[in-house]
Amino acid sequence: MKRAICGILVLLSTLLLSPVTWAIEVRPDTLVEETAQEVLKIIKRDKDTLSGNKEKILSLVKSKILPHFNFTRMTRLAMGKNWSKASPQQQQELEEAFRTLLVRTYYKALAVYSDHTIKVSPVKNMAGKTDTTVKTEVIPSNGQAISINYSMGKTNNAWKVYDITVAGISLVINYRGTFNSKIRSGGVKGLLKALNKKNRAMEAKDKEKEKNTSLTIQFKTT
Repeated sequence: MKRAICGILVLLSTLLLSPVTWAIEVRPDTLVEETAQEVLKIIKRDKDTLSGNKEKILSLVKSKILPHFNFTRMTRLAMGKNWSKASPQQQQELEEAFRTLLVRTYYKALAVYSDHTIKVSPVKNMAGKTDTTVKTEVIPSNGQAISINYSMGKTNNAWKVYDITVAGISLVINYRGTFNSKIRSGGVKGLLKALNKKNRAMEAKDKEKEKNTSLTIQFKTT
């Protein structure tokens, strides 16, 4: 499970931060390939990103995530049959909380993967398709490659990711189990409360880490 989550972090980090703006419809495999390669170049040459500049990384994630991911569909799939139990307002809040959770989970992984390469397999028979899977491999400088599949759907001539499967483990299904458990014990309100609590805890942990890092730097320079 830990390895699978690490794999998700690698590919999400590279795919979500694309500086490319697509003016016309681009094949899903091409989107993944060109985005991943471009972002790997950014990570390698950007000293602030490599040094773990949280604000810069978060800014990149937040500004580039929506063009490539369908968070409404991801949240709905993660909720499963419980999606209809949420009011429209709760559905919006769930999407926002889920997006924040994912962003805060993987942004820290960016600086670690500058030595990885990504191999994307071409998708065959694309004519007329509105849903497909893009298969990729993340290859470290040493160690075993990790297979990662993107489930992608086309909306308004743009392909967007709605699930990621790492070594047979679906991100959406993995979260669905957690969401179902929270809803059984506390309803949709309980799930929202748990997600917001988790996000606040992660934010507080980041701030505490920044504070300790700052104190360490000050100590070394005095």
